[in-house]
Order: sequence, then structure tokens, then C-alpha cells
Amino acid sequence: MKFGGTSVDSQDHRLLAARKVLQAIENGYRPVVVVSAIGRRGAPYATDTLRDFLRAIDNTVPPQPRETDLMMACGEIISTVVMAQTLRALGHSAVALTGGHAGIVTDNEFGAARILEIHPDAIRRCLERGLVPVVAGFQGITRPDAIYPYGSLTTLGRGGSDTTAAALGAALKADAVEIYTDVDGVKTADPDFVKDAPTLSEITYSEVAEIAHQGARVLHPRAAEVAMDYDIPLWVKSAFNDAPGTQVKKADQVASRRVTGITHTGKLIYTNLHIPYPEHKAHLELEIYRLMGQARVNIHVISLDEQNIGFAFPREHHQAVRALFDGLLVPIEQSDGGRVFYLFQMGEQMSETCATQRRMLEKAGISGESLRVLTATFVEGCTMVSVIAHGYSREAGVFATILQTLSEANIPVWQSADSELSLSCIIPESEVGRAVKLLHDRFALYSAY
Repeated sequence: MKFGGTSVDSQDHRLLAARKVLQAIENGYRPVVVVSAIGRRGAPYATDTLRDFLRAIDNTVPPQPRETDLMMACGEIISTVVMAQTLRALGHSAVALTGGHAGIVTDNEFGAARILEIHPDAIRRCLERGLVPVVAGFQGITRPDAIYPYGSLTTLGRGGSDTTAAALGAALKADAVEIYTDVDGVKTADPDFVKDAPTLSEITYSEVAEIAHQGARVLHPRAAEVAMDYDIPLWVKSAFNDAPGTQVKKADQVASRRVTGITHTGKLIYTNLHIPYPEHKAHLELEIYRLMGQARVNIHVISLDEQNIGFAFPREHHQAVRALFDGLLVPIEQSDGGRVFYLFQMGEQMSETCATQRRMLEKAGISGESLRVLTATFVEGCTMVSVIAHGYSREAGVFATILQTLSEANIPVWQSADSELSLSCIIPESEVGRAVKLLHDRFALYSAY
């Protein structure tokens, strides 16, 4: 039973969560509880609050990834101890466990660690003694190494508590994994934009993972993938009422439908890089993807043609992306033994950084055909709206319906893309509410569930 930040952010909410745990015990189960940090950014123990506090010490000295993980994990540890005490206050024995105590072993990719193995012996011993294990989500511990013989604490990235719950469910061969949130389950659209959006009674693992990838924050996609791999029944329920929620199942167990829902991402920036040099375009594309990966910046809606590459990325990474590429120099060997140098310029106007780089190159005799400037343009204030349509995305005319719907409402589409499970459009952020509502209406999602 996993409880998110809004499910444990007040004493009243923690009592509601604790009573759900006790109800599971009364029904004959032996629950394992996973909790997120208390509240969201601004709350004193929220993950973002702790990370911001560390970064504010000196903006010119970035914290080390290992220490950042150690800091961020404190929020879940506090939440774990508080929830265990809440259960004890209601008369049931409980014990707080860190991810390491729970036997979660990860790689050493701090900030985005992946679980390598789980040794749940301590959890089983707690259960045998009648204790409720309350595990800190979002974290694990590395294997011992030459410097740290007991390993180092790691975090699993955004939504990591969902992954913790699913992975523990797999390791313990649980009857089910229940993810408790502040909504009644997986809905056909964001209820902030579609007030009466229905709650899906059931959904496939692939659909819920796609919904999460395309912006809905009801469940982390990795959690769905783990549950699917180990065939664990997965539920998304409300922490605040007794609604039945949404059950996540295998595709052959869910009635087929054309459209599952409408999703939207957060704030994006769309960038286009003009590369009119076909002989080196593939090499430069690879360098862009490599650097974005190293910077841990996710990209969306990749668009390619003979002379351009375009993609969107979260606005929170805007300054990091500019700093990464502005003035970047990529030398490429020519077949004749010579070299050509590509200089990246962010925006129509050359920055002082880029201009300085160019002057230094020219002083070194690199100019003319040997020095090629690549200009990237940025469109700010974007977001992405997606139609999740496993049974519809390959049918002729569906994209036309989406574009016609948006066009009739004078909502511009700056870029579009498709996948096996979804059809997506980059649109102005200011239009996201209207776009979600219009598409939800066009595909008649009110009465299908």
C-alpha cells in the first residue's frame, strides 16, 4: 500500500491512510506500507524543499549527486517514522524502514538509480512478528565498494515511491499493489480541465504507462512496467474515500476501446536546430542526444528532416540546456584528413560566450569553411496534449480529427508526433485547458466507462 505526498501531508490525512492499513489487516492481509515525503514544494519536509535548501547554500557550487540524494531522501525517512508512529497511536505495532533496511539495492546512478535486486528478508521477519513495515519510498542503497563498504544511499527519480511499491510487491509475491493518490483513480482527463471526467474502472499496464509518459502523474510508468513484468494486480485508488479505483490489468483482460483518455504535459520549450550539412547531420544529432542524456534532460516529440532537428524539453531545464549548448564546439574529421568545426549558437542573437568562442577560433586560424555556426531557435510557453488511443492511433483520419478539432478552436499546433499508443501535439501552454476539454468532448469520453 503506497501513499503519496498529499496522502500524508496532515495529521487528518495520515489517519485516513492508517485506517486503510488497519482495514486491510482486518480483512486478513499482511500489508507493507510505502510512503512518499510529506507534502509538495514549500512544505518543510518535501523533497523539492530539501533539494532547494541545499542548492541555495551557494548557487555557484553545485551539490554533489551523492550528497543531493542523501539530502532528498530525508523527506521519505521523516514520513516513514511519522506514519509508523501514527499506526502505533491507533494501537497497531509498526516499524519504520529505509530503502536500504528494506533490502532495495540499486546501481550508483544518483538521482535516477535503477533497482538491481531486492532482499526483503527484514520485511518478512517484521511481518512474521506482527509488525507493519513502513518503508521509505524513492530510495535504495548501492552495493559496497572500495570507498563505502556499506554502500551509499540513492534515490530513484521522480515517482520513485511508486516504483518502490511495485518492486517490493514483486519481491514479496504480493496479492496486489495499491497506489493511493488524491484522485479516485485513473481518469479520462485532468479533472482540473474536465470537471466530470470519468474514472476508468480498468486499464492495461501499457495504457497506464503511456498515460504517465505523456504527462499524467497518477502513476509512474516504471511501476506499471514492473507490475506487468511480474504479473502483479495493480490498483490506483483514492486515499480520501472508498471509491473502487482503477485496476491495472493485462491487455487481454481489459475490454477493447479506441480512446482511453486525453493527457497533457507540463511547461515545455520547443527548439529547432538548423543543420544544412547532410554529410555531418547524423553525427551532430548523436552528439545532441548524448549531451541531453548526460544532463538527464528528457526530450519529447523529435522531428527530423534533411536540414533540421526539433524537439521539446521541460522548461525547468531551459537554462541548463542553453548553458550546455551555447558556444559548444564539435570538431569532425573530414575524409581528406582535414577538420571542420561546428559552433552551436542558442538563439538568433549570438551570446557573448559564443562570440568569444568564435573570436578565439578565428585567432587560431579556424574560419571560413572550416568554421560552421549552427543556430537553434526556441519557442517558449509550450505544452503537449496527447490522445491515448491504442485501438485508434493507426486508423486513417484520426490525426485529421485531432487537428481539425484544434484548428476550429484557433489553437495552433507547432509540432505533432505519434507512437503505438498515442497521438500528440505541441500547442501553446495558454490553450491546454481548452484543448483537453475539446478533445475529450470530440472523442465522447464521458459515457464510455
